[in-house]
Amino acid sequence: MRIVVLEGSPNKNGSSNMLANKFIEGAEKSGNSVKVISAPHINISPCTGCIHCGYEGPCALNDDMQWVKSEILSSDMIVFVTPLYYYGMSAQLKTLIDRFCSFNSSLQRKHMKSAMLSVAWNSDDWTFEALETHYKTLVKYLNLDNKGAIWGKDCGTPTMTKNSIYPDLAYEFGKNLK
Repeated sequence: MRIVVLEGSPNKNGSSNMLANKFIEGAEKSGNSVKVISAPHINISPCTGCIHCGYEGPCALNDDMQWVKSEILSSDMIVFVTPLYYYGMSAQLKTLIDRFCSFNSSLQRKHMKSAMLSVAWNSDDWTFEALETHYKTLVKYLNLDNKGAIWGKDCGTPTMTKNSIYPDLAYEFGKNLK
């Protein structure tokens, strides 16, 4: 299976990317190919809402989204990775997702598999409620086949995350993908 991992953290060595790396390690061990796209480290502008694309056509913006679109549409699975920022995904990942509008129909018809990996400093029961709802809405709207999520509580620093159960869970998640 070809997997595209969309990382939303500007911190390349942060907790959410630690989970992504463990997921990727497991996924590759079981024979999957993985492409990582780091939203904060590519040239992606916010959607202007101009509707030049007609929701399924060329975007008026000239940036890295063209090759990102190609990577996504040539994959079988999309994995969203983000730290929890004020109870939602990072602005960088949200900006990338907002640009999906220029290929909505292609994404919806593809019925890709999906997953979510996220971490938060908090450990309250409700910590991930808003992000989980947003992710479930994306799954429904884009006709994705949700393979699951890891919601890493008490992962405020890389050391906290490394000493938690979540890196092992991410590795096993990637390794056991079908």
